[in-house]
Order: sequence, then C-alpha cells, then structure tokens
Amino acid sequence: MLETAPRRRLGLGRGAATGMGCLIPLAVVVGIVIILGLILGGTYNSMVDKRGQVDRSFADLDAQLQRRNDLIPNLVNAVRGALGQEQAVFGEIARARENYAGARTDQQKIDAANQVDGAIGRLLVIVENYPQLQSNQNIRDLQVQLEGTENRIAQARRDYNATATSYNVSIQHFPRSLVAGLFGFDKRPLFTAQTEARTAPTVDLGNNATTTTPGVTTTVPTATTTAR
Repeated sequence: MLETAPRRRLGLGRGAATGMGCLIPLAVVVGIVIILGLILGGTYNSMVDKRGQVDRSFADLDAQLQRRNDLIPNLVNAVRGALGQEQAVFGEIARARENYAGARTDQQKIDAANQVDGAIGRLLVIVENYPQLQSNQNIRDLQVQLEGTENRIAQARRDYNATATSYNVSIQHFPRSLVAGLFGFDKRPLFTAQTEARTAPTVDLGNNATTTTPGVTTTVPTATTTAR
C-alpha cells in the first residue's frame, strides 16, 4: 500500500508529459497556419492596392481621352466648313469616336483610342498643309485646346503604363502568382500607340482639279476673289 501512491504520481506525470507532447506539434501547426494566413492576407491586400492604382490611372487616362473625343466634333466641323467639302477622314474620325464610346473593356478602349489617334493625325495633316485652314481663328483655337489635351493624354498614358507594368510584374512573382491565379488578378493591357500611315487626302485648291490618294478622291472648288 505504501508503494501505490508513488506509482500513481509517476503515472500521472507520464500522462501529463504525453499530453504536452501532443500539444507541441499542434501548436506548431497552428502557428504555421497563422503565419501563412498573414502572408496570404498581406499579399492579397498588396495586390488589391496595386490593382486599384491601375484602375485609377486608367480612369485618369480615360477622362482625358473622353475630353479629346468631345473636342473632335468641333474641329471636324470647323475644317469641313472651311474646306466646303466632305473628306473621307471625317467618316473615319466619326467611326473611331463611335468605337471609343461603345468600348467596354480597357483593351477595347485602348484599341479605339489608337484608331482616334490615327484619324486625328490625318486631319491635322490636312490643316497643316493648307494655309486657309491655318488662318481660321476658330480652327487655331481648337488646335490649341487639342494640343493641350494631347499633352495630358501623353502624360496619363505614361503614368498608366508605369502603374500597369508594376502590377503585371508583381502578379508574376512567386508566391504572388499563386495568389493571383487563385483570386483572379489578371494581367492588364499596356497602352501602345499603333504605327499607322497618317497620309491626308491630296486636295487641289487651285483649279477645281481632282486628285487621288490611296482610296480617296477629292475635288475642291477654286476660291475666287475680286480686286476692286
């Protein structure tokens, strides 16, 4: 009977040691899960922030592109009125503006903006080539406004491309690539201007002559003045 108590105490000690031995691996597993959760949460939040920066940059760019879209009709009407005739480039500009207005995704807007770039370039070549258009005060004022808008667009494009590039690189780094694939962080398109031929229709303002450029035939009546 005297030996029973020590044996019981020894048994209890062994049971406690076994319980503690089971708790240690469990605590290690819980600690690892918590650490991984913190890393995952931090990575996710960081990617959300970067995606938000891309969205804000594109919104700024979109605002400037829309401002340009609103200026274009005034310039087109002024040039059309000064020339006194229809030009193929006017229809091209109208289609490009419609495409931009109907764009829903970032990529569609980028593609439509590039179409507008090409059409405006051809229109401005017309303005630069003919003195009677450059002497029109309304056209000059609209050109100044358009130039200022184009400068803001250029800056907004640079900012957007820089932000989008940083985001795109970020989602490709491991282990962020795993989080990106899991939560749908897709690569964002960059704004790359397309190289297009910016050739204006050839217009003869002297002798009612008809001249032809690729796909465009234009005739402009001679402007006559009477000396007194």
